[in-house]
Amino acid sequence: MGRSGPGGHELSLQQDSSSALLLNHYISFFNSLLFSHCPSQTLQKIRMATSPRQLVDLHSGVTHTRIGIWDLYEERGKGLPRRPDSSILKTIVQIRDNMPYVVRMFKEILNIRRVRMLLPSFLVVQVLDSLIPAVSLWCDGQLLRLVETMMETSTVDTTVVIHVAVGRVTCAVASHLLRHIQRRMEIPINMSIRQFYTRHVFHSMARLDLPTFTDSAVRQQLGFVTRPRNMHVETSLAWEVVQDLASLATTTTTMISQFFVLFTVLQKQQDGPLLMILGFSQSILRWYRTQSSVDSFSGMGVWAATTTNNDYIRMQGLQVLTFSPSHRKELVAGNLSEYITSQFCESALRLGDDAGDFNEVYEAHSMRKFPSITTILRETMPELPQIAFMLNAVRRPTTVPLSFASLQLIEHVSDSLISTYLSPYRVFNLTAKFAGLRNLYELKNVQNKVMDGTERFPGNQQSLISGISVEFRNVSFQYSDEERYALRDVSFRIEASQLCVIVGGNGSGKSTILKLISRIYDPTEGTILIDNRDIKTFRLADLRAAMSILFQDYTHFPLSIGENIGLGNPGLAQDDDKIHEAAKMGGARDFIEELPDGFSTYIDRPVKDQYANLPAGVTVADDWYSGVRNMGGLRTSTVSGLSGGQNQRLALSRTFMRSLVTDKDSSAGMLVFDEPSASLDPTAENDLFENLRKLKGSKTIIFSTHRFGNLTRHADLILYMDESVQEQGTHDELLKKGGEYARIWNIQAKPFL
Repeated sequence: MGRSGPGGHELSLQQDSSSALLLNHYISFFNSLLFSHCPSQTLQKIRMATSPRQLVDLHSGVTHTRIGIWDLYEERGKGLPRRPDSSILKTIVQIRDNMPYVVRMFKEILNIRRVRMLLPSFLVVQVLDSLIPAVSLWCDGQLLRLVETMMETSTVDTTVVIHVAVGRVTCAVASHLLRHIQRRMEIPINMSIRQFYTRHVFHSMARLDLPTFTDSAVRQQLGFVTRPRNMHVETSLAWEVVQDLASLATTTTTMISQFFVLFTVLQKQQDGPLLMILGFSQSILRWYRTQSSVDSFSGMGVWAATTTNNDYIRMQGLQVLTFSPSHRKELVAGNLSEYITSQFCESALRLGDDAGDFNEVYEAHSMRKFPSITTILRETMPELPQIAFMLNAVRRPTTVPLSFASLQLIEHVSDSLISTYLSPYRVFNLTAKFAGLRNLYELKNVQNKVMDGTERFPGNQQSLISGISVEFRNVSFQYSDEERYALRDVSFRIEASQLCVIVGGNGSGKSTILKLISRIYDPTEGTILIDNRDIKTFRLADLRAAMSILFQDYTHFPLSIGENIGLGNPGLAQDDDKIHEAAKMGGARDFIEELPDGFSTYIDRPVKDQYANLPAGVTVADDWYSGVRNMGGLRTSTVSGLSGGQNQRLALSRTFMRSLVTDKDSSAGMLVFDEPSASLDPTAENDLFENLRKLKGSKTIIFSTHRFGNLTRHADLILYMDESVQEQGTHDELLKKGGEYARIWNIQAKPFL
């Protein structure tokens, strides 16, 4: 995480993915190596003027300081607003508002049998563990008594020494055993709670439609609930809330018990109250000094920094180009390495050695300033209690050894308590988790943007045998993140059992039409009719069950090939014969049967094989692991390595699953294909068209493509799109018109004439 500026604003860009973080590490690590390839003698000739130059705008009160390549703008005297989570009152209100969800959580997890059995014992063990520091402190107090006795009688009571030693060892062993017991219990408790809430989250997320799922506000709500919570162990938000509440309770127990023991130990000492005040005040002042010096930007008020240096900006772009795996193919294929290295060095030469990110440059600039009186006082304040102790020692020198030992004990206890527990972030973190728990329960209340209808579709299942009619009336659509309309005033009608081919260039609106038919989105304007009725009146589940759609940007599920195909029709997903039949229709059965695991093959297994830590330079494909691989039947790769055409045939097979008819299932009445032949070879493409022509007359088929093939000659309706319907008719009718369709047809047909 980058360093925070005033008000907690992040100065360095936050990266969401581990690959992006790794990229940043690569850039930082290799930056110096890239500079080393630049001629050092030339670098000595060019140096940046890094001494700050300051200008003040008298009207706005904004100060402009030039620090190296950076421009810093500060508005002195104007403080940033307080962060919402820094308000103690607001934090208390948030905790109060979210408490019903915490109570609900405890009611639910205590209905889990294993949690109900283990959680009370776990809490008891935690409380016992929280008392051990107080017992250990009592043992330290006995040493003070030993010192006091030794000063008075010049003798050492060996019995006390043995008791203290045994007590300390017992505390250490007991603490270790109690924490081991806690760990033994918390693992099964966490597993049970996580499994319970995994089902809750899965159902809440699976029901979201595309516009709702991709909405930024919903994504933010999902983020805290679904992101990994621990690097080493997968924990649930609910279990973390339980742990934090238990920690808060045991922390209170630890503090109270240690204060009580400390008071008991020191109450008989003449300087006991003074020593406690001195010890705790020194720890608090030391903690305050640490907190005050964390942020090098504190006290700046409202500020902003930017750079317009083209060389620096270009260098950052060249670094990303060099270290990002996503650009490596183009970098190598384009033979760019020497060119981008020379360009990087030229920019580096012009910049000199003093260019860096703003954090580094500002810190270097800050170090040139002489410390202020406030800073010096803040650094010296923690020494005041020690000075007071020494003055008291001068007044009563005979008590110095005992008082010094007592002060050291008090400081040790107070440092531990204050540094561990005197932190507002513990409360703020708990508040954030309470809010996350609220998000967890409110996930199921998130309203989908595509509203469900109420009427069943179709009224008679047998009507699907003759297909489904579709009509667009003055339909326009605009994606939420785009200014341009994807469709504008589109009108057409496809009769039941017709074959319709939608053609047009990229971005012409072909795919958008298919998304509107399946109600992935709703039109911005206009009406869509299904079997002469408004599409919005039908239940979404019924409507989508009556269609089978293959999108252009299809994906493969992280399941076996058989399940990938079977999920094209959930009602037949367990019917192996139908899955094989659909694979044959999609042209995939032959190559699937040649795979080692056939239809049980995973395209990319979601669970990777685990190996012991690999020695440097060793991979799982090396002989180092050949023995365990052979014994366990493990493969060196969990990716099937199918070609683009084979992947597309699998997607086609999944779509054809909905066309199969059984005694219990009347199949889909409409098949929709979006660019389904883009990666197919000519033979596979011809087989696809043959299968579609066989289905013609029994189903409504909508086929979107930018390639005019054999299917257009047999289409009942062709729509030529370019944001709106430019031309429509049969193949022969459009050729006779001599319009844009005819022109594109002749261009594509010319090489074959």
